[in-house]
Amino acid sequence: MRPRTPAVLAWVLAAAVLTGCAQSVDPIERLGRKAAQQVRTHPPAPDAHRRWGLAAPLAPAPRPPGRPTAAHAAGPGLPPVVDRVPTRDRVVFLTFDDGAAKDPRFVDMVRELRLPVSVFLTDTVVGPGYAHLARLRAVGASVQNHTLDHLYLPGLPYAGQRAEICGQQRKLKERFGIRPTLLRPPHGGYDGDTLRAAADCGVAAVVLWREPHRLHAGDILHCPQDGDGASLAGATARTLARVQEQGFTVGRLEDYL
Repeated sequence: MRPRTPAVLAWVLAAAVLTGCAQSVDPIERLGRKAAQQVRTHPPAPDAHRRWGLAAPLAPAPRPPGRPTAAHAAGPGLPPVVDRVPTRDRVVFLTFDDGAAKDPRFVDMVRELRLPVSVFLTDTVVGPGYAHLARLRAVGASVQNHTLDHLYLPGLPYAGQRAEICGQQRKLKERFGIRPTLLRPPHGGYDGDTLRAAADCGVAAVVLWREPHRLHAGDILHCPQDGDGASLAGATARTLARVQEQGFTVGRLEDYL
């Protein structure tokens, strides 16, 4: 076992205290999965795309696979690490990190376009934005794990990584009543301890991303944001236009993993 410095021991103790603390929860954050599913059952309005600068409506996503798509795991009992879903469907997947909490128009965009998106959350970054994210989830977005403090995970011992991942699992369970199945490690950094900790915390897949010029079926996109996130809807509209131009549509990542 690697020796722990006093600083690391202090960090682990602080994380344990933090993850055990209760927080007040806005009632809207308790909106359940049923609300998001009801949004999915209604197609977007015929002219919704025009409001967001798209030349045509987004093509409907194909029927999702009946079971998760097989992805190569890093080892027995460990979650796979994916930046692309192995599928022949002409779909790509839109993922966002904590900046989605900063643009109020983004909720309108997701609702009006019935846009399937996955948002990876860090507790200390989102802060007071949880109520906004509850509204985003209520219109169909999926909320997933981006750790408690956005630390570079390979720089921590196993216990620290587990506290970061499991701690955010518990926070999101308290906030939204669901335990995420996907983890995005901050900065895309991970090691063997990350995968072991993710498995121990109930994570089904570790999600990275691609930034290709030419899209391919199953690409997981890390959607850009302008500046401090205030123009996220505009940046997403540009991404959607590129997706359409290259003959793809948007799928729901959780339907494939």
